[in-house]
Amino acid sequence: MSDPRYTKLASLLINYSCRVKKGDRVLIDVTDVPDAMSVALLRAVRTAGGTPLIDVRHSRVTREVLRGTDQAHAALTRDLELARMKKMDCYIAIRGADNSSENVDVANERMALYSRILRPVLNQRVEKTRWVVLRWPTPSMAQSAGMSTEAFEDFYFAVCTMDYRRMARAMRPLLKRMQRADRVHLKAPGTDLTFSIKGIGAKMCEGILNIPDGEVFSCPVRNSVNGVIQYNTPTLYAGTKFENVRLEFKDGKIIKATSNNTRRLNEILDTDPGARYVGEFSLGFNPYILNPMCDILFDEKIAGSLHFTPGQAYGIADNGNRSAVHWDMVLIQRKEWGGGEVWFDGELIRKDGLFVVRDLKPLNPQNLKR
Repeated sequence: MSDPRYTKLASLLINYSCRVKKGDRVLIDVTDVPDAMSVALLRAVRTAGGTPLIDVRHSRVTREVLRGTDQAHAALTRDLELARMKKMDCYIAIRGADNSSENVDVANERMALYSRILRPVLNQRVEKTRWVVLRWPTPSMAQSAGMSTEAFEDFYFAVCTMDYRRMARAMRPLLKRMQRADRVHLKAPGTDLTFSIKGIGAKMCEGILNIPDGEVFSCPVRNSVNGVIQYNTPTLYAGTKFENVRLEFKDGKIIKATSNNTRRLNEILDTDPGARYVGEFSLGFNPYILNPMCDILFDEKIAGSLHFTPGQAYGIADNGNRSAVHWDMVLIQRKEWGGGEVWFDGELIRKDGLFVVRDLKPLNPQNLKR
C-alpha cells in the first residue's frame, strides 16, 4: 500500500514546483528511492497531461561508475545525457542514500573530471527546464539530524509539503531589498566580511527549484569580497565531512582556507580558478529547519542562517564566475549559535537570526508558522 504522503509530495512537485502541463516531457531522476514514490511521480505526471521518463539509480553503483571514469567515459555520458536533456521540459531529481559518505574513497581528480565534463548537462537542466531537486529521508539522514527514523520522516514530509505560496508572499520585500542593495556587511564570531551585490540581481526560492525551500539569494560582484568568514556548521562535499571551515578573501579570491581537513579543502578549491571565487550569497529562513544535518538542501534553509558559496554562479543572480564546484557553506546567526548581523548599505536588517526591519519581519519564524 502506498503512503498517502507520497501522493501529496508528488502532487506538490508536479503541479506546484514544475507546473507540468499537457504535452510536457518530464525526466524523473531517482536514486535509492522507494518504488512506490517513483510510481506516485509517474502517475502525477500523467494526470497532469505530461509524458514521463524515469532513471532509477543506486548510490553504490554510481560510486563504481565514478571510481572508473575517465575522459572518454565522461564525454560519452555527457553526450548521451545532454541529448536527452535537450528534449525535456521538466526535470525532477530525488536523491536518497543509505550512506552519505558513499563517495568518500572516490579519487578527487576523478570526481572533478566527471563534474567538469558533465557541466553542460547541468547547465542545460538549470537554464532550459523547469526543475526541482530534493533528498529522500533515510535512516542515515535521521541519524545526522539526531532523530529517530519515524520522527524524521514526519518532520521531512511536514517541511516538504508546507504552504510555500504563503512563504513566497513574505519573501518579496527581501527580494526587492537585495535587488537594490550595494554594500553587504556580515558580522559574527570569527566573521567580518564585506562585498557588493550591486547590479547582480536576486532570486526567491519558494519551493520551485528545491524542496524544502526558504531562501533569497544573490551573488557578490566577483572581485568585491574582502575579509574573513568562519562557518559554524559542518559541511559535506564529495563524501568528505568538513568542520570549522574558515575562508579569508582578498579582492574576491580565497587566499587562505583552513578546516579540520585543510589539505582536502584546498584540493577542492583548486579544482579550477573559479572555485576560489564566490558564486552565491543567500539568507535562509525556513521556520521548521533549525539545526544542521550535513544535507545542504536542508541546511542552507536553516532559520536565521546564511550561506556563502565558493564556485559556480548561475541563474538570475550571476556574477559570471564559472567552476565545476558549487559548495554551499552555512553560517547560522541565531543567538544560541553565537549570533551575528547582516547589514545592507549601512542598515541593520537581521540581528541574531531575526529580521529587525518592519517589511521583513513576516519572514521571522513566529510569523511564518502562523
